[in-house]
Amino acid sequence: MKKLFMVILLVSGFSSEAQIIRKYSNEFLNIGAGARGLAMGGAVISNQNDVYSPMWNPAGLVGVDRDWQGAAMHAEYFESIAKYDYIAYAKPLDNKGGVFAISLVRLGVDNILNTTQLIDPEGNIDYDKITSFSQSDYAALISYAFHPNDNQKLDVGVNAKLVYRNVGKFASGYGFGFDIGAIYHDDNGWNYGAVLKDATTTVNFWTVNQKELSAVVNGEEFNPAPKDKLELTLPKLNVGLSRNFEINRDLELLPEAGVNIDFAKTAALISTDFASVTPYAGAELKFQDMVFVRVGINKFQTVTDIENLKRKVSFQPSAGIGIKYQGLTLDYAITNSGIGGSNFYSNFFSLKLDMGNFRN
Repeated sequence: MKKLFMVILLVSGFSSEAQIIRKYSNEFLNIGAGARGLAMGGAVISNQNDVYSPMWNPAGLVGVDRDWQGAAMHAEYFESIAKYDYIAYAKPLDNKGGVFAISLVRLGVDNILNTTQLIDPEGNIDYDKITSFSQSDYAALISYAFHPNDNQKLDVGVNAKLVYRNVGKFASGYGFGFDIGAIYHDDNGWNYGAVLKDATTTVNFWTVNQKELSAVVNGEEFNPAPKDKLELTLPKLNVGLSRNFEINRDLELLPEAGVNIDFAKTAALISTDFASVTPYAGAELKFQDMVFVRVGINKFQTVTDIENLKRKVSFQPSAGIGIKYQGLTLDYAITNSGIGGSNFYSNFFSLKLDMGNFRN
């Protein structure tokens, strides 16, 4: 009977245990934004240089070279199970490379069945008591990037993040945190990028509605609600190296490789009690700065094959294309969840506007 009271919201990390630090918390902010970066498997830590940079490395905002940039993205995530949206605006503030940006993110799953009240206190099933709810994660990022000491080779950026998470009438949470990033450009054309997400740990404050979540049947309580709690999101470090290669007058190739480091033991390819390391790689082929073809690979994990109970390596491939005309860029990306060769695909469409004159 208890199974009837299990609701999808439990996946969001609620537990009756007193655990405070989570391995996976606010993960929707680690998806990234912009079909370019998603098509390249996140291989843009050292080369994303536009309004989408706050979701990858805020230091890349220094590359905004018009009066302002605007962006919007929509995704049918995991074959439309979830909707993922992003809008952003970036504007240079001075001639020394300082750029300000604000970004809004939403990841939501709608029409989730609520069966917490399916059985009345006497144990009778009442299907009319089934309702639906939405689980949505929101974030606002306020970003600033600049050249420290007017050093044109070094870009530095920071995000201030405000997070709101809602699980229908059952629970809601508020959080705040910071990301810090840097990109260094050497004399040989190499770009070295690094970003520390949740640098001071992101703090999330949860409030749980005891009345809505739990139910009593024949005097026994099911789905006991966890106590209101504080949740901490651990830091993550992403490091990347890239360089642009001119193949001929019309073609250029921009590859990047790097690692994502979680300071916790996870299912990553390399995992210890202190940190888990996942490599990634991606590339972009550009034709006359108008047409772009991209590929990437990321999220290497060790998983158990259910059929033969053997451990194997899983990964997430991705690909996409882009078209740029004057100040308008339209990009598309497709990715696979990568878990055991899953057939769940996610489609991403993003748009970018470069408006106004070039900066001096």
